[in-house]
Amino acid sequence: MVKRQEQAAPDAVMTRIGQGVMLHHGGDREEARDRFLRLWAEIGEDGDPLYRCTLAHYMADTQDDPADELAWDLRALSAAEEFTDERLAGHDGVLAVRAFYPSLHLNLAADYIKLGRCEAARVHLGRARGALGALDDDSYGKGVKAAIVRLELRLAERWPRGGAPEPGPPDGPGGDTLGPQRRRP
Repeated sequence: MVKRQEQAAPDAVMTRIGQGVMLHHGGDREEARDRFLRLWAEIGEDGDPLYRCTLAHYMADTQDDPADELAWDLRALSAAEEFTDERLAGHDGVLAVRAFYPSLHLNLAADYIKLGRCEAARVHLGRARGALGALDDDSYGKGVKAAIVRLELRLAERWPRGGAPEPGPPDGPGGDTLGPQRRRP
């Protein structure tokens, strides 16, 4: 019986992230951002990749500045690349690692569009589309697929191939490498 209770006990960090998401969706973006920042400080740059990925993913949505949104989405992708099967096995209901990638790349593509970085946006849309096989044919999967199509159409309307030049410094967020350098342990 004790083992069952331990398995049923909610993950406190994921619960706190969920509370921040509810605040954000309820319209209190600033409070959600403040809570996420406090939780990020607790987790730390080297904390659990699942927590960092999830928190950074939602933190990006609370940003006012598109460059800040990009930086958080890049943190989410970087953390996702550190997932291990052993770590994910400890979380019931967590999507397979591969299922995170379409959404993460979709968000990055949207960030790059906001920043006028059309080629970077195209790269991430291609990566999002390439990872679609990891999604189920449920409402979430269909929603991500539809969002990719909408963003592809928006990008094509705004910048047909060979369109707008890439503004901004190459060493800014997502510069030459389209993401932050990976830290070595």
